[in-house]
Amino acid sequence: MDKKILFELMKNSRISDRMLAKILGVSQPTVSRRRVFLERELIDGYTAIPKWDKFGYEILAVILVKAQLKFAPEEERKDAIDRSNRWLSKQPNVIFGSECRGMGITGIMICLHKNYADFDKFMNQHRQQLGDLFEDVQTFVVNLAGKSVYRPFHLKYLAEAE
Repeated sequence: MDKKILFELMKNSRISDRMLAKILGVSQPTVSRRRVFLERELIDGYTAIPKWDKFGYEILAVILVKAQLKFAPEEERKDAIDRSNRWLSKQPNVIFGSECRGMGITGIMICLHKNYADFDKFMNQHRQQLGDLFEDVQTFVVNLAGKSVYRPFHLKYLAEAE
């Protein structure tokens, strides 16, 4: 039941409990109780997903980094992670950042930029402030304003797969 409610909310977070109950074939009080539980324990928040290009964001960038500190002492590694997290927390255009594993890559960031100049400035600041921590930084850029976005970012697709 919780998974079904969650997937319906991923399709439309504004749906009423009454409508959700009707779709799922259960009572509205049951949906309300489960929704409260989900919002307290499992749902991190609700958000609108804009059409980024309509808000002037032309670039979505995926930045992959390879840290030099893979075999560094624990304290040095912890300091580098803390420094990276402090920098990352001040970047409002970064919508996701995490450690990762695979192909020698140890970190990933996904960010949005108004244009190439904004992206270039961001990358220069990243290099100046954290460049000493990385042995390699790779990027790829998606043109959000072009006609080649075939499936815009949305979690409803995941819900529809179930």
